[in-house]
Amino acid sequence: MAMTSADPAAERFPTPAGFAAPAGVTFRHLRAPDDFPAMNEIANAYRRAVGMSFTTTDEQMAEFYATATRFEPARDVAVVERDGRMIGYVRSGLNVEGTGRHVYELVPFLDPAVDPDPVYPAMLALIEGHIQGLAAADRAPDKVVATFGGDAAPALEQLVLAAGFRPVRHGYSMVRPHVEDLLESDLPGGLEIRPVRPEDVRAIWDAEVEAFRDAYGFIEPTDDDYQRFLTDPNDSQTDLWQVAWDGDRVAGQVRAFINALENEQLDRKRGYTEHISVGRPWRRQGVARALIGASIRALRERGMTETALGVDTENVSGALRLYEACGYVPEARTTTYEKPIA
Repeated sequence: MAMTSADPAAERFPTPAGFAAPAGVTFRHLRAPDDFPAMNEIANAYRRAVGMSFTTTDEQMAEFYATATRFEPARDVAVVERDGRMIGYVRSGLNVEGTGRHVYELVPFLDPAVDPDPVYPAMLALIEGHIQGLAAADRAPDKVVATFGGDAAPALEQLVLAAGFRPVRHGYSMVRPHVEDLLESDLPGGLEIRPVRPEDVRAIWDAEVEAFRDAYGFIEPTDDDYQRFLTDPNDSQTDLWQVAWDGDRVAGQVRAFINALENEQLDRKRGYTEHISVGRPWRRQGVARALIGASIRALRERGMTETALGVDTENVSGALRLYEACGYVPEARTTTYEKPIA
């Protein structure tokens, strides 16, 4: 249920001991759904400022919070206001990795027009204190707080480092700035790409989960995650998916998509060759390269003039080298920062 302003004390987000908010800045609980349009505007602007082009609609923002699975919006989201105007928000969430490690996410969004110091450090401190309270009853032997940033926002990185976080992982947003020179690569014998039927979707999802089970930071998805996947406007563009089948088994996949809103706002024609995975029995046989080539072709046929993807630069399967060989070049670097929880 959405909170109202009838009880200001109930709306106020709890602060940790010793916490002092910057002058004129207040932190309150989420008012759903009224806050979502302003939150989405800030989130999109913040992503641009840190080098991420990912764009969401107001409807996608509302759906994300309505179907949240790893955090409780009414408890774990703090809206930041200055003199009564929203200037940002920050949330926490818990991801349990396949290794058993508990990763408490700290995800801040601040209006780029706002001087980040001292607001941004206050956002980090507030939610870190909230996370410490949540983790106090958590018996996992390995617990960390994780937050994220990009090279395009060095001032924010300095504030994250000053808060005691340390970089642990990097990723690239990569772009292939042309689609005319298509990759020439065939699937291994016995594999074929077939149009995706509705009854195939669960098998394709399960194959990706299994392929990533040994990847860094793997998190076992839930049934709620699958239901969200079925309705996500980017994830559900099955006419663009390139899936390699070995009989009735999924050997590999590239689930391409087009973010029409992002293209409109940034005045470009970009398609994404994302969700790239190959099952263990078919690895190192050119499956991924062939599927990427097929995806680029499909996106070109839809009028796209460039393609993009994201990659963990330390992926042990050599994904970065493959993408570079396919013509992708780094566009922006992102960083994961962590701090242990005692």
